[in-house]
Amino acid sequence: MNKTQTPRRQKVVLIAGPTASGKSALAVNLGQRLPSVVINADSAQVYADLRILSARPDAAEMGDVPHRLFGYIDGAEACSAARWAEDARREIAGAARQGALPILVGGTGLYLRTLLDGIAPVPEIDAEVRREVRALAVAEAHAALAREDPQAAQRLAPADTTRVARALEVVRSTGRPLSHWQAERTGGIVDQIDLVPLILLPPRDWLFERIERRFGAMVSHGAVEEVEALLARDLDPALPVMRAIGVPEISAWLDGETSRDAMLDRGTIATRQYGKRQYTWFSRQPPAEWPVANVKLDDSAASDFAIKLYERVLTV
Repeated sequence: MNKTQTPRRQKVVLIAGPTASGKSALAVNLGQRLPSVVINADSAQVYADLRILSARPDAAEMGDVPHRLFGYIDGAEACSAARWAEDARREIAGAARQGALPILVGGTGLYLRTLLDGIAPVPEIDAEVRREVRALAVAEAHAALAREDPQAAQRLAPADTTRVARALEVVRSTGRPLSHWQAERTGGIVDQIDLVPLILLPPRDWLFERIERRFGAMVSHGAVEEVEALLARDLDPALPVMRAIGVPEISAWLDGETSRDAMLDRGTIATRQYGKRQYTWFSRQPPAEWPVANVKLDDSAASDFAIKLYERVLTV
């Protein structure tokens, strides 16, 4: 054996894209063709309390393919991108030891960027600053950000509650804009693996029609009971699980603040807006060389497309 030979790097498949684009079905189809582990990269699907509202795959949809980092965090905790990236690195290493292919699946760009490119070494945010920022309406937070970190305000969508709040709390707590910290990223794995990426960006009309149907279906299949169970826990309203799409809308209806029809409309609109933000992010942010699939990837098409992805994996 040549002692100077470079060890073969671990292959890692990444299937990313907006909600309802067919990522999970494709991942399972691929995972059924060779030993694999599907690793969640969706920020809502990490929470045990959000099985329905996060569209987490159930046992039948997992198709006997091992799934990791799905529903593994209690809603009383807040999962950060840094924590998820650490957990994902551990699962990737575990898959490698088992001779299995890690398949990252999700639509949370911040999680994926943190895992692949590293994390900005932002100091711990002052608790009082965080409370003050999280108490602001998103319009107020964005206006404040425009004054305190104009570069971030220009980059972020005014309705992007999570990222606007994050940028504002960073500049207020540290005295430096988020871009300063992001320039010093550390801990990324992209240079240590052989990444096989695929971005799913289906035709918009097909995707948004699927999104339009999704929230109503969730309400009909247990989302209300899911929110009732959350409310019974009396959790901090600022927790991510309490701000997840569908939770505020259903909560308002349960409290008698709105009608059922209004709740359905608001939940559907919030889901559609989220899908649009994801679509825009995955259209612009990933490296230009990453393949993009503009296909209607419903269940019947997932099998055929998985074969093409399988062939790519074998040639890397």
